[in-house]
Amino acid sequence: MAEHKRRIHYGGKYPKRFEEKYKELNPERYADMAEHILAKGNTPAGTHVPIMVQEILEFLKIQPGQIGLDCTFGYGGHSSKMLEQLQGQGHLTALDADPIESAKSLERLRKLGYGEDLLTVENINFAQVDRVAERHGPFDFVLADLGVSSMQLDNPERGFSYKTDGPLDLRLNPTTGLSAADLLAEIEADDLSALLTENADEPYADAIARTIVSFRKSGKAPETTLQLRAIIERALTMERVPEKDKKELVKKTCARCFQALRIEVNKEYEVLYELLSKLPAAVKPGGRVAILTFHSGEDRLVKQAFKQGLKEGLWSSVATEVIRPSAKECSDNPRAKSTKLRWAVKS
Repeated sequence: MAEHKRRIHYGGKYPKRFEEKYKELNPERYADMAEHILAKGNTPAGTHVPIMVQEILEFLKIQPGQIGLDCTFGYGGHSSKMLEQLQGQGHLTALDADPIESAKSLERLRKLGYGEDLLTVENINFAQVDRVAERHGPFDFVLADLGVSSMQLDNPERGFSYKTDGPLDLRLNPTTGLSAADLLAEIEADDLSALLTENADEPYADAIARTIVSFRKSGKAPETTLQLRAIIERALTMERVPEKDKKELVKKTCARCFQALRIEVNKEYEVLYELLSKLPAAVKPGGRVAILTFHSGEDRLVKQAFKQGLKEGLWSSVATEVIRPSAKECSDNPRAKSTKLRWAVKS
């Protein structure tokens, strides 16, 4: 007989901690709760709402029997919509560097009836798109959603958010490479300042870098998300920021700093550059590629790569202007606000 597990109890009317939100974490079982949260413009904990689905499908023009690639499987939202377009014919390969969330997503899609004949998921970084194309391609359509999934942001154990306490990790794959805490334990102030500037255009980069290194030298290197937030707040206090502006400034500065560290520990620019350089060879003539970006650095790389590929004859056409999510989608899902969609068609 299976061991009976008691329902999680929490103080107050609504759960606050991630692990207490058992209804949100089980949207299949508690559909009414998920719908209620979505109606309020929020994302249920542990889930992810795919962005710009209609715009992506309109561009990709997926037909039954085609072969596709989802470079960023995540919660499987975009993958499930693309599989619907295939109507049981063809195949979709999906990649994700995060072995934790991709396993959960694959289980959900298998339960929806998408077997191995229709869907293959590989736990590798999309920088290896050339090897993936050798096994499963070339592809008729490709999607890359470069945003961090809500499941990663919401779970304190992953260390992606400055809003809740957790280990200062920020790795998509927590089994390999240096964590953000490891990085801050050894980087010099000048290098850290440059990193914050290059990856997030942080205006207080020097002050924050000096303060972090100062704390480290006194034996108080940040090891948790809230410890880093406190150090950032300390740095801004020393910069004599007006008290009335401090709360909002701390919030925006933390967001930029966490973004910069996440980009560094996951080598996001390097792997994106590899993806963009290898994509043309992975796509069939006439094949379509759509890429969602979420900050200026990513968008700049995609724009330049597509423009250069068009000049070299690798792409027959590319987006001359970004496509943005509708006002309604931004209202329904605030995490969509910074999204930009660019596309290219293979020669």
